[in-house]
Amino acid sequence: MSLPQIQRRTVLKGVAAATAALAAPRVFDAAAAAAPAGKGVFGYGVASGDPTGTSVIIWTRATPPARPGERIAAPGSGCGRSIPVQWQVARDERFTRKVAHGTVHTSADSDHTVKVDVTGLDPYTQYYYRFHSLGEYSPVGRTRTAADIPGEVHALRMALVSCSNYTGGYFTAYRAIAERDDLDFVLHVGDYIYEYGNGADRYGPKELVGVRDAQPATEILGLEDYRLRHALHKADPDARAAHQAHPWITIFDDHEVANNAWADGAENHQANEGSYLARRNAALKAYLEWMPFRLPDQSVSHRGTRFFKRFSFGALGDLSVLETRQNRSKQVSYPQSPLDGFVPIGVSPAIDGALASPQRHLPEPEQLTWIKDGVSTTGRRWHLFGNQVMITPVRYPGSALGAGNVLFVNADQWDGYAADQASLLGHLGAQPAAAGDVVVLTGDIHSSWAADLQAGGTPAGVEFVTPSVTSDGFYEIVRSFLGNPAPETAVGATRQITGAVQQLNPWVKYLDGVGHGFTVIDVTPERVQADFHHTPVPTSAAPDPRVNPGVLPTYTRSFRTLAGTRRVSAATGPVGPRTDQPR
Repeated sequence: MSLPQIQRRTVLKGVAAATAALAAPRVFDAAAAAAPAGKGVFGYGVASGDPTGTSVIIWTRATPPARPGERIAAPGSGCGRSIPVQWQVARDERFTRKVAHGTVHTSADSDHTVKVDVTGLDPYTQYYYRFHSLGEYSPVGRTRTAADIPGEVHALRMALVSCSNYTGGYFTAYRAIAERDDLDFVLHVGDYIYEYGNGADRYGPKELVGVRDAQPATEILGLEDYRLRHALHKADPDARAAHQAHPWITIFDDHEVANNAWADGAENHQANEGSYLARRNAALKAYLEWMPFRLPDQSVSHRGTRFFKRFSFGALGDLSVLETRQNRSKQVSYPQSPLDGFVPIGVSPAIDGALASPQRHLPEPEQLTWIKDGVSTTGRRWHLFGNQVMITPVRYPGSALGAGNVLFVNADQWDGYAADQASLLGHLGAQPAAAGDVVVLTGDIHSSWAADLQAGGTPAGVEFVTPSVTSDGFYEIVRSFLGNPAPETAVGATRQITGAVQQLNPWVKYLDGVGHGFTVIDVTPERVQADFHHTPVPTSAAPDPRVNPGVLPTYTRSFRTLAGTRRVSAATGPVGPRTDQPR
């Protein structure tokens, strides 16, 4: 199949008039969301995150009512007086058994967001929390602490999500996650927000233009912009529900700042947009304000602010959350590439040399050492990695990109930093059986994968990649390339291409480039299983499920890795009930 040359930001944009959807949630309005007469002091809901065995972060935004003559304290506005906010944590939903409480003050300095690190809790225990200010109570949130009890093994189940573009569709994956009561937490591995506006850089279904628009309307660059974009996501009812129902563990990728970011710049940052580092600082300040994120110990050797961190779950395993944007080397580029970010291999000594250079890094060397040490020293059954971009080596056939028989790699993934990739995979492959097994949990590429990780033919672990919540995937890109044929034609072409990728990369055991949704990851001493939940396959009757707020992802396929095998195998069906529940 021959595909025309096209750049990512051209592929990923909507170009049509608006069509209103009666069933759609109300379009976000910054002033209305901040006004106490509209949504009240706690209009952005509540959230919790980063659960350990004895602590959890609880979060809200407390909007002070405007006094006569005052501007509404809209997100990013810098307006609004400081107000006191009381918080409570209890064992029951009616708060008759309170275990912790306190008062904090919030102000425009933190965009009126509130984050409390609640400590002294019991491990593997379910709690409820709420906030109170100026005569109003927030919604009640549900959270739970980690099963970090030495020598004990308890159930561990999470929802894995990534790439939630607001203009790309309704967050029905979040709604499906909110409806579950069997999850310990939600793991979001990046691209929680996107930086694009509603103009030529917009992407997503044309049916949602004017219905589900970005706020602010232009590409976000400064602190006010990033705060408002985060507020847009917290105002979404499905996102609010998922945050209210479960604690989240999160890490940013590139779009929380700008596409294809590296240490000193980004593909989607131009010189006329000001200082990139100032932009990144603003983006990360807003991220830390608006997400239930706990900064880890800064005394661990690192460069800049340390974001990578580790969570423990008793004898069962641990979760290392990687951060691969702040200090990474600039991506190798190829201006003649048929798809932005992809570079050919085997045709240019300069490109091949740059890809293989040991001087170029994805995580900074200190973090790579931390990752390796965690695998070598803990002795737990499973080592899970929360990871932004794919570690699995993947070669893409140039024929699928209109580039003949040349092979391509995605230079923004670990393939673009082959020395780090080989170093990590080699280390994993050399670990004795007693050290446990590695399962990498990844997002970014807007598709679903299950793959074996190898080091010179030696099994090194497995990688499960979750589809996007809404962001355009292989199907949308292929359909655009082909001139928007019937959905059935585009689905067939997408599956032909993904089949060719699998044939070229036999260690890739599963690849779906059509569905959007989420993945349930279930961990037991015997295996780790990934249940993929996807939106329906597009048809002429329903060409884009993302535009229908009533369509939820449903279960489709399962894959697993058995303890000690370090290989992917098919599972016969979805996971059943948990083996035990938190107290």
